Amino acid sequence: MKQLFCLLLAACMMLSLCACGKDSGKDAGNDVSSSDEEASASAESIPTPKEQETPGKSKPSQPYAGKVDVDLTVLSSTMVYSEVYNMLYFYPEDYYGKTVKANGIFAIYQMVVDGVTQPAPVAYACIIADATACCAEGMEFVLEGDYTYPDDYPELGAEITVIGEFQSYEENGMTWYHLVNARLA
Repeated sequence: MKQLFCLLLAACMMLSLCACGKDSGKDAGNDVSSSDEEASASAESIPTPKEQETPGKSKPSQPYAGKVDVDLTVLSSTMVYSEVYNMLYFYPEDYYGKTVKANGIFAIYQMVVDGVTQPAPVAYACIIADATACCAEGMEFVLEGDYTYPDDYPELGAEITVIGEFQSYEENGMTWYHLVNARLA
């Protein structure tokens, strides 16, 4: 009897795994592409970090040349958050010198020391949220050229698309990452 029950349980588990097949994109609320063409285009647009060249072997990319190495705008909200998290915390060295395109919400940050907001430096960022909007990461950017706030920047909370070269910098003994030579698209 126990063997029959275990066999039946194993069969049910196998059937439930088979249910996660091709038709999962039809479920309401999923960010899954409904066509194979869109999915293959997205996969071709963004090479995985292991497929990308290391910055020591290639020249840094030109943001204005029209070539985007990592296009976060074509990913679902879950995938874009995961990719940004990889860029900022797990594998930042895989992205050095790559041209990145991202969209999100415009925000400004200032350093706070002992509860006092410091007058400078100010950081401009593109805030990228996950699918449920419970978690967000800020992709700091520095526009190419001489810009002043608020004249040359979008309104706080506005949706923006930024394109720039991913680089690191040191501040207060910590390594930070940002997009340099950036432009708003």
